[in-house]
Amino acid sequence: MDIKSLFNAKIGVALGGGGAKGVAHIGVLKALEEAGVEINYLAGTSVGAMIASMYAFNVNIDTIASIARDLTLAQITTFKINKRGFFTAGPLRKILIQHLGEVNIEDAVIPLAIVATDINSGEEVIFTEGPLADAVCASASIPGVYIPMILNGRTLVDGGIVRNVPVQPLKAMGAGVIIASQLGGLGAYDEPKNVLDVMRNAFDIALSHRTNEEVKEADILIAMDLRDFSIADNTGRHDELFSMGYDAAVKQLINIAWYRQSNILLYLWRIFSVLTPFKVPECMKRTKK
Repeated sequence: MDIKSLFNAKIGVALGGGGAKGVAHIGVLKALEEAGVEINYLAGTSVGAMIASMYAFNVNIDTIASIARDLTLAQITTFKINKRGFFTAGPLRKILIQHLGEVNIEDAVIPLAIVATDINSGEEVIFTEGPLADAVCASASIPGVYIPMILNGRTLVDGGIVRNVPVQPLKAMGAGVIIASQLGGLGAYDEPKNVLDVMRNAFDIALSHRTNEEVKEADILIAMDLRDFSIADNTGRHDELFSMGYDAAVKQLINIAWYRQSNILLYLWRIFSVLTPFKVPECMKRTKK
């Protein structure tokens, strides 16, 4: 780490995957906006990619909430028989183009990264340029459920497999202070009614375990216990989800203010972390939050 990075206070926000629970991200963004937190970078995976994209292209937060209110998993997919999946993300692509146009990622008002997974190589694919709608659809393509997206010669599926809360891409973009919005965590899941429910639950459980490790790299974690909500359809509960995200972010605003107003302490902490020749105990690390 060089001296310049030690003094970097640019804020990056990572929005994780979680299907229909993603409405909570909108509440998080609303709280940050009301507190005057300037977001310098955005990164998203799956539903987080969709919401981050709209916000990065300066769509009003209330408009994003209105769009999300009308969406369910069934409304953003089209059934199509294919040996590699059952649905396409065509309707999601149309929604993005309807509200944003056929834009490229690099044209975003706020620099944006979208994460997908190459299902052939297992590699993480980070989009920071190219057609926005294609990248978001790839990031949201749950394997075994959605037909994979073919982009630039690569077969792509849900980015949550490799990075469900994209903290690292924000660091690569230049963020010095990272806020991570994590949807849910380990806990009880709805009793599956069919094979798709079984696949969704299994996928969500696997992602939760991996995500808990990823978010340790964030400076500020906004985590919500959303186990009582569905990853497929939360019709009638959008206000609850929005409030869960909003309230969780408000509780963390004191930490965000600490980073913004007391940067010298942050710098000293980072210098200490870099120069100290021994491993700092985990309990001490968490005090910075």
